Amino acid sequence: MEVIKVLAKRIIPCLDIRDGKVVKGTKFKDIKEIDNPVKLAKYYNDQGADELVFYDINASYEDREIIANIVKAVSEEIFIPFTVGGGIRSIDDFTKILRSGADKVSINSAAVKNPRLIKEASGKFGAQCVVLSIDAKRIDDRWSVFINGGRLDTKVDVISWAKKGVELGAGELVINSIDMDGVKKGYDTELIERLSNEVNVPIIASGGAGEKEDFYDVLNIGNGTGALAASVFHHKEIMIKDLKDYLYNKGISIRRV
Repeated sequence: MEVIKVLAKRIIPCLDIRDGKVVKGTKFKDIKEIDNPVKLAKYYNDQGADELVFYDINASYEDREIIANIVKAVSEEIFIPFTVGGGIRSIDDFTKILRSGADKVSINSAAVKNPRLIKEASGKFGAQCVVLSIDAKRIDDRWSVFINGGRLDTKVDVISWAKKGVELGAGELVINSIDMDGVKKGYDTELIERLSNEVNVPIIASGGAGEKEDFYDVLNIGNGTGALAASVFHHKEIMIKDLKDYLYNKGISIRRV
């Protein structure tokens, strides 16, 4: 009898960093400070998060390198996988961030401008280290790829770009919904479901978490591999242990705290 292994779904707090502080906004605007990144990362590690994602949100827009010293400080305090993105433009940037303690590197704007970066990084570090992050906004009946912190519409179709990114060697996708970001009305489950039928790599949904049911919908109906959230965790509106208990009781395969 063949045994089918069901991979556990992932709950992933997101730390958006600006000027060395964790911040959060709505629809990529109205940014407000939340906390110290090292302190918050350790808190989530201890609370049972499956992974952490760290975005230096202005690095690409300001055309500067990511803050490697903060990455190193965070990596020394946690024992769960840690993805870092923002301002990554070259293989040297990948090397610096991985050496600073990150397990995976997320690329967004630079990948759109130079798709070969995905292939080069995957070839050197392995697909498991390369996360393609896509800022998506619905335009009429399609989704468009935005870059530079959600400021520039590339007119590129999200689903086409996701498929190309996977073909080039991205081992995971993070789909950030600009429409749903910070509004707490649920993830863009329709987009995640569409993508889950098109690519065979893990898909992490981001943007829109407001209630426990939102996580269930995107992991179940959307068939997402994981759900990333910020505000509801930062403000302790949803506790990770409670969320995992809820998902487990709803039949979702999850690593419980």
